[in-house]
Amino acid sequence: MSFMEVLYFIVPSAIFYAAPLILGAIGALFSERSGVVNIGVEGIMVIGAFVGIIFNLFTADMLGGFTPWASLLAAMIAGAIFSLFLAIPAVSFRADQTVTGVALNMLGIAIALFLVKIIFDKGQTDFITQRFPRFNIPFLEDIPVIGPMFFKSVYGTSILAIAVAIIAWFVIFKTPFGLRLRSVGEHPMAADTMGINVTKMRYIGVMISGALAGIGGAIYAQTITNDFGHATISGQGFMAIAALIFGKWHPIGAMGAALFFGLAQALSIAGSSIPVVQDIPSVYLLILPYVLTILALAGFIGKAVAPKASGIPYIKGQR
Repeated sequence: MSFMEVLYFIVPSAIFYAAPLILGAIGALFSERSGVVNIGVEGIMVIGAFVGIIFNLFTADMLGGFTPWASLLAAMIAGAIFSLFLAIPAVSFRADQTVTGVALNMLGIAIALFLVKIIFDKGQTDFITQRFPRFNIPFLEDIPVIGPMFFKSVYGTSILAIAVAIIAWFVIFKTPFGLRLRSVGEHPMAADTMGINVTKMRYIGVMISGALAGIGGAIYAQTITNDFGHATISGQGFMAIAALIFGKWHPIGAMGAALFFGLAQALSIAGSSIPVVQDIPSVYLLILPYVLTILALAGFIGKAVAPKASGIPYIKGQR
């Protein structure tokens, strides 16, 4: 296998594995830009993965090829609703956001596995039959070098993830809504003085975060595992948060960091098919995404500056 053939194999795989991480990271971005730290991305992705698979299994005969996309919509709604378990304590009752997020992670996997046991009487769901198809993009696939790398055997979910990152950049930095969202995350008292409802904006930020993380979980379950079990989502939510920090709380930066982690995941799963990489013991490839996550956080946690009011409950009239 030549160097170019390796690139043609590994680059699409990296984008494919990065798609759920991009959605999770952009979701966390909306929450943290509003001033609420969302450590619960992992738990929300678990709920999204569970709802996506369940919806797919029970509507496949009715919806046919549209089933996976409809499952993303169901997971989006479920994720937004589940995120209220973070928003209500953290925003309305001013609970510690980190503790609330950790509780969300524990609650998500507990609810999902309990319902799987009730519905299927076993530890995991059945495998889905309706999956996202791959396709080639006409004309673009014929471009030398980059055509086979980026525009052949493409998943629609990869395009969706990249589009969400670009739209998030536009919304956050180029619209009045984005300005209000950033203002309550930087200086909520000043925003309140200008007539912006801080509580409302933070609820919206957290619920957008939940919706996108839910979609990310459903994408992962429907493209990579094709079922749901206790290990379907195993650290992807934390990788998404690491990508957010690595990307310095910027949508495009977070997308780039997620692609980096996606490359690590692609190597850990598909590395046995790549010359040179296949000679590396599989255990090293399996731990590679998690090691890179730790190194990225250790190297950038002090350099990346979060929104000033992130993690700080707002009490009206107090600085």
